[in-house]
Amino acid sequence: MKQVFHKILSISMAFVVMFSTMSFTVDMHYCGDNLVDFSLFSKAEGCGMEKAQPTKTCENPKMTEKSCCTDQQIVKEGKDDLKISFDTLSFEQQTFIAAFTYSYINLFEGTESEEVPFEDYPRPFVKRDVQVMYQTFLI
Repeated sequence: MKQVFHKILSISMAFVVMFSTMSFTVDMHYCGDNLVDFSLFSKAEGCGMEKAQPTKTCENPKMTEKSCCTDQQIVKEGKDDLKISFDTLSFEQQTFIAAFTYSYINLFEGTESEEVPFEDYPRPFVKRDVQVMYQTFLI
């Protein structure tokens, strides 16, 4: 259950980062008060009434001064400041990162010597077989 929760949480956090950095534009074309065209990736196409004279095409007398058609564009800019460069860190932060990286890399280095530390000590002398004597066997 815990692993499933962690997977769901990590996927949702990945989507949050992706959608917060993504930018997009929505174009809409209105003819009067009616939405005629809606476009997410390209420019919205007009209805053809933009080139016609407003006095002949519009039935509403309030709109005779200007065109009936309007274009609306909604822009959502993504964030670009998620990547922190090494130059913007203070000297103390740079020192800490360098020391931490050096110590972490050296943590996993193996020893070069093949020295056996107990080589000088004698092996224990077994006078009798304890397992046979007490009749204790691993099954």
